Amino acid sequence: MILKSQLCKIQVSLIAVTLAGAAFAARAGSIAVPDTQTEWAQVPKILKRIVPPKFPTRNFVVTNFGAVADGRMDCTVAISNAINACVQAGGGRVVVPAGEFLTGAIHLKSGVDLHLATDAVLRFRTDPMAYLPVVFTRFEGTECYNYSPLIYALGQKNIAVTGDGTLDGQADEANWLAWKNSAARAKLVKMAEDNVPVEQRQFGEADYLRPDFIEFNRCQNVLIEGVKIRRSPMWEIHPLLCTNVTVRGVNIVSHGANNDGCDPESCRDVLIENCLFDTGDDCIAIKSGRNDDGRRVGLPSVNLVIRDCTMRDGHAGTAIGSEISGSCSNVFVENCEMSSPNLKCALRLKSNAVRGGVLQNIFMRNVNVGQVSDSVLQIDFLYEEGTNGLYKPVARNVAMENVTVAQTPRVLNVRGFPGAEISAVRIYNSTFKQVAKPDIVQDADVKLVNCSLEPAN
Repeated sequence: MILKSQLCKIQVSLIAVTLAGAAFAARAGSIAVPDTQTEWAQVPKILKRIVPPKFPTRNFVVTNFGAVADGRMDCTVAISNAINACVQAGGGRVVVPAGEFLTGAIHLKSGVDLHLATDAVLRFRTDPMAYLPVVFTRFEGTECYNYSPLIYALGQKNIAVTGDGTLDGQADEANWLAWKNSAARAKLVKMAEDNVPVEQRQFGEADYLRPDFIEFNRCQNVLIEGVKIRRSPMWEIHPLLCTNVTVRGVNIVSHGANNDGCDPESCRDVLIENCLFDTGDDCIAIKSGRNDDGRRVGLPSVNLVIRDCTMRDGHAGTAIGSEISGSCSNVFVENCEMSSPNLKCALRLKSNAVRGGVLQNIFMRNVNVGQVSDSVLQIDFLYEEGTNGLYKPVARNVAMENVTVAQTPRVLNVRGFPGAEISAVRIYNSTFKQVAKPDIVQDADVKLVNCSLEPAN
């Protein structure tokens, strides 16, 4: 129950929220300055290491290699031949000119920038056979061999997808999205639990595990810039075990199941900026592998900067997890705009006692939120398997500051459990309006400092 004293706007220096009371205790005092300056001082050092690749000024136009812009002819071979010619020449741009081109899987190689000109559209075939043979990948954080992502690279250096054109996966309920409840998902998880060698985790025809749209696996110096992404089979942009990644100015509108916007997984030094995310799942979801498979590989996601992005529909503006068994640290989110009746929360951390992982040094500031449907901050350590495991998750040193929210059911939805750790979580100098419900804080150290709350009624 919301207390009568909460019916007017309150300014507080400290609001301690507890599950037992489901109430706010206020204490007057001077404006607090969040002690995050040292952490934010790391950002310029991180950005200095993130340098987009540059390419020779050589163009290889796919129509010169047999591609036809009629939207019907399969241009897969022509695009592949253009990529090979570009590599043989020492690198450059493979250009998709204006028009509609139909293609299957595109595999990029070192030194190649796949560039979509204005009014260029690459439409990807929905026949699964166009994405065979299978390739080495991860499906929701577990290593396996599966259908090729629509655009894929493995172990390459200096690669890019750029331009003003459109990538259209053509996914709908008649093809890829119909696979969303595939039994093969549980089969793969069981294989990992049983320590089946990765080489034997073969999936593909008749297994119905969807491919990602763009996956760069174990690559260095990656740039994805400017393109529009529509109708993805699953995750849209998936840098996996990469270093030096820039995702800039990308426009993503794709509302299928599990249509995460960008999922950096076990990556280091990542910049995501000036992007639009309007998705069927988390707008950005940082990951590092699932369960024992993630712990076996053992590479965390580290040093990620997210700034000047717009988030609309989605489960979270920025999420960390749930496939986070390899841990995550040093995430900086700033100057973003978020709003949608279908956006659940601004910041979301999710794990459980099977996935575990240490999620630490997570910072968000100067974010303007119009509307969310659940809470501003959600930490869910009871996600899926919940407490039924041996690897207690940890969330520590999480700070949000200067966050303005026009409408939210509640500020906090934080659910831990004994043995897990949720500590030093703070929200500073922020304003929350139209708050309709009391916060949920369970087995966690969470405080609001110098925050203003306006109840809905």
